Amino acid sequence: MFGVTILGNNSAVPAFDRHPTSQVLTMPNRKFLIDCGEGTQIQLINYKIRRSKISHIFISHLHGDHYFGLVGLLNSFALLGRQQELHVVGPPALQQILDLQFTAADTQLPYALHFHAIEQPGYLLTVGDVEISCFKTEHRIKCYGFVFREKKRPRRINPDAVKEHAIHYSWFENLQMGKDYTAPDGTLIKNETLTFEAPKGKTYAFCADTKYDESFIPDIEGADMIYHETTYLENFRDQAVQRFHSTSKQAAAIAKKAGVKKLLIGHFSSRYDELGEFEKEAREVFPNTELALEGVCYLLP
Repeated sequence: MFGVTILGNNSAVPAFDRHPTSQVLTMPNRKFLIDCGEGTQIQLINYKIRRSKISHIFISHLHGDHYFGLVGLLNSFALLGRQQELHVVGPPALQQILDLQFTAADTQLPYALHFHAIEQPGYLLTVGDVEISCFKTEHRIKCYGFVFREKKRPRRINPDAVKEHAIHYSWFENLQMGKDYTAPDGTLIKNETLTFEAPKGKTYAFCADTKYDESFIPDIEGADMIYHETTYLENFRDQAVQRFHSTSKQAAAIAKKAGVKKLLIGHFSSRYDELGEFEKEAREVFPNTELALEGVCYLLP
């Protein structure tokens, strides 16, 4: 499964039983936590997400509604006796904040905590078969979005074809890597007759807090699904610009220009108790848009 579960979809101030930004990206055998606003660990419990499967936490920027839940979560991992290592990726100053908190409380973590500072946009790290990169967004402070891209998968063996040509299984790995096969009599058998093309890897992009900004379109182009903030409806476009946020139609315009398959919208302002108008406005520009609702898991198309 490759899906995104929304833990928090509100902006700075929690309201209407909506929580600050946080979501879990789930892939086979691993989970990534993206941002960690207040209440994240409670939401993990509410939606029965196995915390032990979270191997990496990505923090987009240091506004409180995106990371104030982090210290509590890390401490809870310790109290629960976590042993497996954990990686935190975020702005350099976040490490100082964590060190100060743990020093003040004399906290001794029973697990290895590895911090990866985001120094510039581009490649961050590879976890299993997922390559992770980041890109700058245009926000009031330095802020980064994240792209999670599955690597190209090995080709699939055609069992009938390899049986027909009596190819030993020890050669299957070479076939999966795309190599042609030379039979004992010297006959060259092309790889495409022995294997099937592997399904294309999935790509998910988390666009973080930003005003309307086309500069990162190349980073998210063609993604299977993106999450883009929509703090305001279109009639508050001027306020969105002033506060370095986006409107529903602006998020949809980015999705359309980037040629993505699906758009999730969230980070709603607390001025709105009903969210239906966000989806309506966005769909006028980009029809395959859904509200990022808390507790819902959205599978990549």
